[in-house]
Amino acid sequence: MSNKLKIVPLGGAGEIGKNMTIYEYGDEIIVVDVGVMFPTEHMLGVDLVLPDWQYLNDKKERVKAILFTHGHLDHIGGLPYFLKDGFADVPIYATRLTRGLIEGSLEEHGLLADAKLSTYQSGDRVRIGQFEIEPIRVSHSIPDSAALAIRTPVGTIVQTGDFRFDHTPIDGRTTDMAHLARLGNEGVLALLGDSTGIERESSTESEAVVSEALDRIFHDADGRIIIATFASQLQRVQEILRIARRHDRVVAPTGRSMIKNVEIARELGYLSIPPGLLVSLDEAMALPHDKVVLLATGSQGEPRAALARMANGSHRQITLEAGDTVVLSAGPIPGNEESVARVIDNLFRLGTNVIYDAISKVHVSGHGGQQDIILMQRLLNPRYIIPLHGEFRHLVLHARLAQRLGMAASDIFIVENGQTVLLDERFASVGERVPGGWVFVDGSRVGGTSSNVLREREALSQDGFVLVSIAWDAARHQMANRPRIHSRGFVPQEPNEAMFNEAADRLTQALSDATFAREDATAIENRARNVLGKLFYDETRRRPMVVPIVHMV
Repeated sequence: MSNKLKIVPLGGAGEIGKNMTIYEYGDEIIVVDVGVMFPTEHMLGVDLVLPDWQYLNDKKERVKAILFTHGHLDHIGGLPYFLKDGFADVPIYATRLTRGLIEGSLEEHGLLADAKLSTYQSGDRVRIGQFEIEPIRVSHSIPDSAALAIRTPVGTIVQTGDFRFDHTPIDGRTTDMAHLARLGNEGVLALLGDSTGIERESSTESEAVVSEALDRIFHDADGRIIIATFASQLQRVQEILRIARRHDRVVAPTGRSMIKNVEIARELGYLSIPPGLLVSLDEAMALPHDKVVLLATGSQGEPRAALARMANGSHRQITLEAGDTVVLSAGPIPGNEESVARVIDNLFRLGTNVIYDAISKVHVSGHGGQQDIILMQRLLNPRYIIPLHGEFRHLVLHARLAQRLGMAASDIFIVENGQTVLLDERFASVGERVPGGWVFVDGSRVGGTSSNVLREREALSQDGFVLVSIAWDAARHQMANRPRIHSRGFVPQEPNEAMFNEAADRLTQALSDATFAREDATAIENRARNVLGKLFYDETRRRPMVVPIVHMV
């Protein structure tokens, strides 16, 4: 076995989402986070995107623990699928709230009874084989977030998870700078740092700024207030509850994940909810509009979430109207901008008063800006830096910032998913590349949908398809009758009958020019695809998917 530590990001390096990092030393492996990414608009039919962990498939007995930094879905959402893929016996460690959210997810998948869950907290030291794990309290947009100090035989690695330095957090729990400084004094071999906020020159603003903006909105609103935010943004939820109470309004959560997370956080004591403040949606609908706040999912424009259904008029219980105030208290995740903009436009069309981050400070990021990243680097003073949790430009900008602070370029490793970094006490280098792509969850199927299938779906959505039915007389090596052509989503059939007749004529001529044996059905299909594809493009400048079906008679 190698005496080098191998670090492999399988998700979150060069992208936002599906965070997953593995640490391998000798015959032992630990996993940090197993997240999901939500599909872009171009991933038609895809429900979720998982990391590709096939590198671990023949190493399952070597995986000793799964560790979590916090409870956002891009860090915990892939766990049920990971456990189902042969890792059900691996011990799981998380902070108390994160564990509660994980338990809710595992229960939905029927996995909770057999899961091996343990709780750690800031200051604990957990021995896992040759690794020792030390959680560090950090401020983020969800309580109980932690960075992880991972002590290994070659040195201490710190993975920050998602963090910011909020000196006036809603829950009073600041990032533990003393703990970080102590680790820095002891010596940190490598820092795997959050890069998401690197494009902001300053520190990230405090959550208290959002509270002030929301308070003004509540003061000015005469009708219902609908606030969409992440269901896991529990500090924001707590402030909404507090402000609603001060303005004599009740709060009704809507959307499955919002209802579930509020209940879990309430049971664990992470939300303080006075009696009578939280009501059901049915109860809220019976109250005067100026007494109601609806707390909704859908801040990312998800078409099936509560806010999008309100915006397009398909929500079963809520009909928005002029006088309602709708607040999007979240920024769009990269890739969701079009979806969010579409929902905002639809809300304006309904005559509602729409408030979002571009016009009022109703959201601050949970990720630190440049000044936060600088402070983290100076507190820890690592020998090496591996930027993580960001699109590729974020990783590059993080690396440049580290260089401006005095780090040598040779001590900074910009890697993407699947690229390994090898470290020992003296040296660090880039190692082999392992699979690190995307695994799609499509309905009940996991991994059965390829990129080729998605390209076909996108082609169908753009230019439609043409179905060509060919009856082929195998004995006489010719068509038994004229081909039949049908289209869907391409051009209207009746007004373009002349074009489809010409297509049938050209195909008949093309197939008469050569002889095909029974086993040459594929050749017939290819010729039909080529002839008709060229004709349709020449006539319409569109490329429908041509699907020939050959019947041997």
